[in-house]
Amino acid sequence: MDQLLQEHYHLVIYSVFFVSSVIFSFLMNNLFLRFFKTLGIRNNNDGTIIRWGALSKPAVGGISFYILFLLSVACYSVFFSPSQVFYNTKFIGLLLSMALGFIVGLADDAYDTKPFLKFFVQFSCGAIMIATGIRIEIFEWEALNILFTLFWVVGIMNSINMLDNMDGITTTVSIGIVICAMIIILTNADFENMHLIILVGVLSSLLTFLWFNWNPSRMYMGDTGSQFLGAFLAAIGIMYFWNDHYVGAIISPARQFIIAIMCFILPVIDTTVVVYNRVSNGKSPFVGGKDHTTHSLAYLGLSDRQVALCFMGLSIISTICIFVIENYITEWSHLYTAIFGIYFLSLLVFFFNATRKAAQKRGQSDKKVAGIT
Repeated sequence: MDQLLQEHYHLVIYSVFFVSSVIFSFLMNNLFLRFFKTLGIRNNNDGTIIRWGALSKPAVGGISFYILFLLSVACYSVFFSPSQVFYNTKFIGLLLSMALGFIVGLADDAYDTKPFLKFFVQFSCGAIMIATGIRIEIFEWEALNILFTLFWVVGIMNSINMLDNMDGITTTVSIGIVICAMIIILTNADFENMHLIILVGVLSSLLTFLWFNWNPSRMYMGDTGSQFLGAFLAAIGIMYFWNDHYVGAIISPARQFIIAIMCFILPVIDTTVVVYNRVSNGKSPFVGGKDHTTHSLAYLGLSDRQVALCFMGLSIISTICIFVIENYITEWSHLYTAIFGIYFLSLLVFFFNATRKAAQKRGQSDKKVAGIT
């Protein structure tokens, strides 16, 4: 009876918090649109800023992500255990790294900071996580765990930032990753997990922002949103995808690798394809361009909305896969590694070929415009 009442208590708390967060986030984004119309809109006289859309729009959506994150922390300390917030080293590390990601993103939207500064902050976010105990633990050698954690944090922060190149893409992909983490927590009935209410808060901010960011969008999340989300999702990935320490969990490096890759499959594939194509063509992988996997689908005939729906569908497939792994696969085997590995490689090859075909089509169009036969 007491357990039933406790479960109802959690359900009421999370439901009320989710609905309240959606309403609050909606009102907040409307206010941002009204009073911060120029944030993130930069002068592009030198041609260095490359955007898919032709219209300039305020990059204010990411601010709501961070505010909802902080409100979630405050709500947890009120309804559950404040000691878990203020006396938990890992949680302090999470707070500090999220603050750094948000600040550098906001600075970049406002002042267009140098790439080195962003890289330094991304590295610092990883270092803070490692110092406070948030690290990947799949290797026997601790040095490898530390190096791989740094690579993961910097890589994911850049991947999420790079994926923010078309209306609704990063938002839908991030929603899928957040839901995957919630599935892992809820599968283990860990209702008082401090990260669960934060995931609910961030999810509500993403769902609300999607209303404003769906094509044709009214605002962007900007680097404020993508840098915060990159740091947040990287940390969540470490704690719930790479490291599964729940009682009865099957600790297998192959299993944890597959879970992490399945959750982040779209950012990983997009970054891998873009970096490879740019380096192979003698271009810098750090300079923006219209050569992403999303752009290739658009060049091949899909509308912006259809591209977003395609990525949404792939995110749903990943979410279903995580649900199946967590609830129905009790003993990991090489067969499962092969099945999910083939799925990943198939998508990688598909998008790689799509970018090549799109590049050829774009080249032919450029020749026609230039009058070359």
